[in-house]
Amino acid sequence: MKPLLSLAAASAWNRRGTLSLVALSIALSTLLLLAFDRVRIDVRDNFSQAVSGTDLVVGARTGSVQLMLYAVFHLGGATNNVRMESIEAIAKHRAVDWVVPLSLGDSHRGFPVLGTTKAFFERFRYGDRQALRLEQGSPFSGDLDGLYGAVLGAEVAQRLHYKLGDAIVLSHGSGTLPGSEHADKPFTVVGILAPTGTPVDRTVHISLPALEAIHLDWSAGTPMKGLAIPAEQARKFDLAPKQVTAALVGLKGRAAVFAVQRFVNEYEGEPLMAVLPGVALDELWNVVGVGEKLLLGLSALVALVSLAGLVATVLAGLNERRRELAVLRAVGAGPRDVLVLLASEGLLVTLAGMLLGVLACVALIAGAGPWVQSHYGVVLNLGEPSASQGLLLAGVLAAGVLASLIPGLRAYRMSLSDGLSPRS
Repeated sequence: MKPLLSLAAASAWNRRGTLSLVALSIALSTLLLLAFDRVRIDVRDNFSQAVSGTDLVVGARTGSVQLMLYAVFHLGGATNNVRMESIEAIAKHRAVDWVVPLSLGDSHRGFPVLGTTKAFFERFRYGDRQALRLEQGSPFSGDLDGLYGAVLGAEVAQRLHYKLGDAIVLSHGSGTLPGSEHADKPFTVVGILAPTGTPVDRTVHISLPALEAIHLDWSAGTPMKGLAIPAEQARKFDLAPKQVTAALVGLKGRAAVFAVQRFVNEYEGEPLMAVLPGVALDELWNVVGVGEKLLLGLSALVALVSLAGLVATVLAGLNERRRELAVLRAVGAGPRDVLVLLASEGLLVTLAGMLLGVLACVALIAGAGPWVQSHYGVVLNLGEPSASQGLLLAGVLAAGVLASLIPGLRAYRMSLSDGLSPRS
């Protein structure tokens, strides 16, 4: 067996020009499969860990996926707001440790605006319970003196080229309608958050009193005619929020999560619901994760095309090697030896392509990982291959072995006279 493997390696090296192209195509397909699977796993982990350390997300009664979409991902809109009295009642529950209210609805140049409290920067966790970190500046104060302070997510600051001290103007709703800007009450950038890979990066954060201040002279989504309250005069009004969109809830112990969830779902003051973030995010991923299967299928097709190229290359060279194989038969090699020889050549080419693909994937993740993390906040883990990546590599290898058997079986059926008789 060992002499045949040495002969197969020497034969493949003799035809290295053609087979190297096949090996490169297999390397490319392996790179695509492994890189996509690595990105898929890491993106899913970042997706499922968009919020961690929060035991419940509370909002108006709706679907759990819809609640997570607008409360955590700031997509869509709430079916209804929640009264602050209800949020305060939840906060007084004996099992509740903290509550962070969230108010959405406004925007800034396409980015959502989130009204919240200073506790958001202390309580919000993402990933493996990582806390928010300010790259520049400090959180808004939350009091009347620092009423018009804004903290930007990393992507907002980067894409709009904002820095500390810049003035920004928020817009009512999506900001697409004429006259929707709150131009009379500009905000000042007081802080810029470090990248997190979560919707926080794409959000402008302001205090709840500030959100109330910019809407003092608005009614039913439009400015009140003949009424304009200057920014400084707004501080004289009662800016305590009456309603919010949702709230993040942390408990004193995880054992009470279902009791508090039942308390919220059965709350008599208004129809509310509480969802467990992990469960809701899994449901949401099942909805939006269909595309990953499609991309994985396309990568598998690329691998099949590469292996088909291996079969075509070996088969095309089989006619040119008929005399070579006949000589091997004449000196004592049996049909099985010829089968093993050609299958070994294909296996060696497959292994070489897979090795190149693995090395290219490692180099790509190591080189592009910091860039992806800084621009998109997604951490690409360069560690041991996952179980799914091991299955992908085993699949490519098995397919390569099967592909190598096709020309080997054809050579197996060739008689000795096929190679020794002159060609017409």
